Amino acid sequence: MLNKPVLAESLVVFVVVVSVHAVVWDRYSWCAVVLAVQAFYVQFKWDRLLQLGGAVFQFRAAANSGLLPASMVIPLLGIVMKERCRAAGIVYFERFGIVVASSGMLLALFLSVLAVGITKPVPTNTCILTGMAGSVIIYTMKHSLTVSEVIEVLEVLLIFVYLSMILLYLLPRCFTPGEALLVLGGISFVLNQLIKRSLNVVEGRGDPIDFFLLVAVVGVVLLGLFFTVLFMFMDSGTWISSMFFHMMTAVLGLGVIMPWLYRLIQRNPLFWLLQFLFQTQTRLYLLVYWTFLAASACGVVFYQNAKRSSESKKHQASTITRKYFHFIVVATYVPGLIYDRQLLYVAAVLCLAVFVFLEYIRYFRIKPFGQTLRQLLSLFLDERDSGPLILTHIYLLLGMSLPVWLFPRSCAPKGSLSGAGALVPYSGVLAVGVGDTIASVFGSSMGEIKWPGTKKTFEGTMTAIFAQIIAVALILIFDSSVNLNSSYAWILASVSLVSLLEAYTTQIDNLLLPLYLQIMFM
Repeated sequence: MLNKPVLAESLVVFVVVVSVHAVVWDRYSWCAVVLAVQAFYVQFKWDRLLQLGGAVFQFRAAANSGLLPASMVIPLLGIVMKERCRAAGIVYFERFGIVVASSGMLLALFLSVLAVGITKPVPTNTCILTGMAGSVIIYTMKHSLTVSEVIEVLEVLLIFVYLSMILLYLLPRCFTPGEALLVLGGISFVLNQLIKRSLNVVEGRGDPIDFFLLVAVVGVVLLGLFFTVLFMFMDSGTWISSMFFHMMTAVLGLGVIMPWLYRLIQRNPLFWLLQFLFQTQTRLYLLVYWTFLAASACGVVFYQNAKRSSESKKHQASTITRKYFHFIVVATYVPGLIYDRQLLYVAAVLCLAVFVFLEYIRYFRIKPFGQTLRQLLSLFLDERDSGPLILTHIYLLLGMSLPVWLFPRSCAPKGSLSGAGALVPYSGVLAVGVGDTIASVFGSSMGEIKWPGTKKTFEGTMTAIFAQIIAVALILIFDSSVNLNSSYAWILASVSLVSLLEAYTTQIDNLLLPLYLQIMFM
């Protein structure tokens, strides 16, 4: 029997794919349609493998595979980026969008072939469909990509294969197959871009803040892999191991990451960062304001833990309590988006590095704060944190930051795209900060009519759509750079589709929803 929520989720994704195809209408959008049909069929094979325990790795329970929604994100992002940059006449980034789309399609095909290959008995019809889809996509790539671009796409695939084997083995039950495709695919692409740019450094070419993002992401991933291997051979909870952890972090940071960044930006990274952060008075005000909000968030954590100590050791934070952090994040990002997006870009990268580093300290029980972090954060766990890592707060940060990081600044002559594209940097704020938060709060407190097959309510979804429309109106009032050019119907349709996706998906909505809203806006 077919799963109704999965069918509804798939229908929403198909509507997004067809919408992009109708606007773009080229060979790449046709490939996206073919990939979506193929991923829809293979998704059920993955779901069956997860139910029977036949998957190669241990994936997150209580969720479907999420193959279809995850498979379409990177290809669609590449296609809409290509289209925007083609319209702006920026050939380099138009080709870059094609490489992104091709890489995403190849990664999705690899995951599909993996599922088909380990399914017993071999599903003949699905094999034929996967083969036909693969043939269409590879034929299109053969006639669209240059030799260097083909090599780049294959490099991303190779990195993804090795990262998947390592991280899915080391981190059981942390991801669904779809989440693994998104997270590991993104890391693979970032690593490949960093290697490519490191080998082709041209002084004065490239924005330092882009290099800062690439080095920070790759640096924290390599740091985690290094310590994971190291602590296989020694107890990470002792003082000696903890001192070694802090010492090696300093050595790797100052001896590898800093010189790497210096080579890319051709200046001292620390001096550049300090000069960047304190360049204007507006940045000083924003930094002070963000420090206050960070202290407030810490205060919420300590207060809830004190409340747990006085009431019950089994006390868990409610849904509404967890949404406090969504409100704090919205209050953090909106002023940054209005007054200084470059500062927000760099601050988000720094926060990501700090969040991941603190998770390493918690996971490895590094003294003196490892055990304390375990106790403090255990209060906010939900069913999605079933693996050894706690990732929901990192996903929240990524969901808010990815639209800012992925915004095609080079293809936006005046710093902002036209029409609904002007709202692209606000995709995280609207989808996660406003929509998901309002849907959760109102749905859990006042919702009565449930969507078929889910715990989500009709009232929560409708309230979320209404709240996002109000948020768009407020953005128009306070951000003078946003000019929608009468594209209100498209914005309403985009917000409605993503809100429906939130109601039916079992994937990490903090990560998935902003990316789909960004695709629709672009």
